[in-house]
Amino acid sequence: MNRSQEIIRTSWIGIVTNVLLAGFKAAVGVLSSSVAIVMDAVNNLSDALSSVITIVGTKLSQRPADRKHPFGFGRIEYFSAISIAVIVLSAGITSLIESVKKIFDPTEPDYTTTTLVVIVVAIVVKLVLGQYVKRKGEQLKSDALTASGSDALFDAIITLATLVSAGIMLLWGVSLDGILGALISIVIIKAGIEMLASPVNELLGTSIPAELTSEIKKEVTAFEGVHGVFDLILHNYGPDVKIGSLHINVYDTMSAHDIHRLSRKISTYMFEKHGIIMTVGIYAIATGDNRRAELQSKVMQTLAAHQEIVQVHGFLYSEKDRMLSVDVVPDISVHDDAALISQLTGDIQSLAPQMQIVIVVDHNYSE
Repeated sequence: MNRSQEIIRTSWIGIVTNVLLAGFKAAVGVLSSSVAIVMDAVNNLSDALSSVITIVGTKLSQRPADRKHPFGFGRIEYFSAISIAVIVLSAGITSLIESVKKIFDPTEPDYTTTTLVVIVVAIVVKLVLGQYVKRKGEQLKSDALTASGSDALFDAIITLATLVSAGIMLLWGVSLDGILGALISIVIIKAGIEMLASPVNELLGTSIPAELTSEIKKEVTAFEGVHGVFDLILHNYGPDVKIGSLHINVYDTMSAHDIHRLSRKISTYMFEKHGIIMTVGIYAIATGDNRRAELQSKVMQTLAAHQEIVQVHGFLYSEKDRMLSVDVVPDISVHDDAALISQLTGDIQSLAPQMQIVIVVDHNYSE
């Protein structure tokens, strides 16, 4: 069973559970002539909506790529997660409004044995369902599934809080219904905002996880012939599709055939291991006892001596073009790229007085 199938299967469990719970409540409501329990059963049917949204979103995300969407439709999953997060956020706001009303106008609870049995069953079922769905969502890295599980858990928590406040009211005559409801509502609203942040950040383009960055650089560096990994960039087109690029350092003595073979091995490994369509660029390290190698060493040392420079790479010296080019990665505190380029150019111009100096300011997108 692949990831999408597991997400759909888990969502169906959520739908079936909510339908069965709704059926149980409806039957008890009819038998006990309780309109409130019957209406609560209808509410359980609406709770299945988040699972339906997850299934629809997952199925749509599996549509094959077309001319207008060459990277597929994987990002639809993020829209599903956003929809469910909005549902949770709306529930939290609605609950907060109702709770505040109860603070100023408390009502005495009226529970029968039948009602209490239905509430306890609902709490247990929702807690088990919510924990299961949320855990599967975290395992499958599905924001929509995680949000759906959280939705079920919050339903259980709200109901439990209502039951606890009712017990306190019956035993000690103190009404905490509104206060407890307001506090839990605030927690739900906060959680809804956090749920919303994750898929929105994915759509905007969030940074690469530090663990993945470290792992990729370590794996690529392990290939024979690679002497450094730079400029790692990843674009996320859904949980299953990532497009990326990086540069590697190789000795200038490698043939075009050997470089082609090496870059192909790396890109194949990246796709098989991480599902990343990776483009591999090349930086040549000057070797031997010659003018290029000597100049490379001096330029790199001169630039690396600057405290605001985090990394220096991509050295290129071309006598034919009368050009010396090098890439630098400045510290995040540097905001004036033009001033930095001017300063660094002046520092290394004396090392190659007859050459055009080109300083390329890179920005670190992966750390």
